Amino acid sequence: MGHYLLRRLLIALPSLLGISVVLFTVLALAPGDPFSEMALNPNVPPEVQANLRRQFGLDDPVWQRYFRWLIAMFHGDWGFSFISRVDVDKLILGRLPVTLAVIGASQILALMIALPVGIYSAARPYSWFDRIASTLAFVGFSLPTFFTGLLLILLFSIKLDWLPFVFRADISGTGWDWWWQHIKQAIMPVLVLGLFQGASWTRYVRSAMLDVIRLDYVTTARSKGLREYAVVMKHVVRNALIPVVTLVALTMPQVFGGAIVTEQIFRVPGIGSLLIDAILRNDTPVIMAVTFVFSCLVILFNLIADLLYGWLDPRISYR
Repeated sequence: MGHYLLRRLLIALPSLLGISVVLFTVLALAPGDPFSEMALNPNVPPEVQANLRRQFGLDDPVWQRYFRWLIAMFHGDWGFSFISRVDVDKLILGRLPVTLAVIGASQILALMIALPVGIYSAARPYSWFDRIASTLAFVGFSLPTFFTGLLLILLFSIKLDWLPFVFRADISGTGWDWWWQHIKQAIMPVLVLGLFQGASWTRYVRSAMLDVIRLDYVTTARSKGLREYAVVMKHVVRNALIPVVTLVALTMPQVFGGAIVTEQIFRVPGIGSLLIDAILRNDTPVIMAVTFVFSCLVILFNLIADLLYGWLDPRISYR
């Protein structure tokens, strides 16, 4: 496995390099820049604007700016935010724990919903449980996150006044009270993302289970007198989870992108809100860093999926 992992990492380097070239070129050629608002400010002399652009190299050719950015990235310098006046890596690291906590909890919730519901629905196809679960999964997948987010705010925040609808990172307090305040304000964002993702994954788990449960070796296992629980859990679930692992791994980076809407609704100070704010202000170093991180996540979770294949299916060997 070590040689396989090393080979995949070596293949990932050219992919990341090509992604960075495309991202940097698109952002560099896009209209507007962080200093475009200064041109409209009469209090900023033109020579000051020119000096700032020269200092940050905004007037240099794109290829020079790209190589300068690439060399800086190799040295751990992610750039400087023109709007926030701080280093980009500090901005991202300051927002990352909140995003990871909300998204991580939502994905755990999604798996806790999708796996048991999808497995039981496939084991009892066309039963009342299967029909109700399939209907709810279809409804949950069809409703966009901004709609369900607003519904939860209207119900739990405005109508019942149980949960806060604005996420606060500066909660004062210590001990259990501090934890309880953070859990309360994270419940609705986690529910919105978790229910949406869980509804989508439930359909795929059920479909994968139905494809495997009709195979001949499952019938043979039943004919040997094995209990239905043992047949499903030992002979069906493990093989059925292989396409599900692919789905979960490939959609995980999309979850970070989809969480942008949820973070905007609940004012969660995460990576998504940072990206939206950077786009609105033409803060290209922040945009470049966040989008490049999302690209790295795509490659990372693809690698994780390939490694899980060997654990789920003994027929797969790493060569």
